[in-house]
Amino acid sequence: MSQEQLAASSGLDRTYVSGLERGRRNPTLTTQQRLAAALGLSVAELIAAAEEVP
Repeated sequence: MSQEQLAASSGLDRTYVSGLERGRRNPTLTTQQRLAAALGLSVAELIAAAEEVP
């Protein structure tokens, strides 16, 4: 999924999604919920997946 697609699915701005991916933004719980829903995951699954990334 592209940043643009994720942004559209989650209702976030693409530049914000880019900032999250680069570690320049810290998402609120609400943002995490929106991203998880857009990806078809729970917040716990989203966080677990993020913890696996070195």
